[in-house]
Amino acid sequence: MGEFNLNEKDFDEVKKNAEHFYASIGEIYCPYLREKIPFNVKGLKHLKFKTDRRARLRNDQYARLKLLHLAPQILKESHTLQGVWKTKLFEMIKINSRWEHIMKEVTFYEFIAVLDSIRAKVIVKEIYGGEKHFWSVIPYWGIDKKNRKRILHSGDPEHD
Repeated sequence: MGEFNLNEKDFDEVKKNAEHFYASIGEIYCPYLREKIPFNVKGLKHLKFKTDRRARLRNDQYARLKLLHLAPQILKESHTLQGVWKTKLFEMIKINSRWEHIMKEVTFYEFIAVLDSIRAKVIVKEIYGGEKHFWSVIPYWGIDKKNRKRILHSGDPEHD
């Protein structure tokens, strides 16, 4: 299938390289939002974990970590917003030296781009009263009509 489907031999190397790259990013100016978007620990944690206590499947981590190098460029070149989702979620907020789950308004901003023949979506998260920050990078995928499983695409139909 595509180049973003799990390759067990490369997983540890891809993870190590992505973590090193992520640490080097710092923050990126997004022209649409007209502010710098930090790439903090929350975004990297979200790429590897679904919730605080549940890791993402290795194939999901692999695809996201492999695409991570595109996220800063997508934000840097985005002059258009493809989607906004507003909701209320329980968020971990530090109050009086303690971490607590508090219901907060949350806004997710979606930026989609095709770079190097790869279609990816970058999500920026904003918790009401806090700063916006990088949240996720998501690969484009399709559904295999025979077995109804997700197929990740690399942008090369001949080899996907």
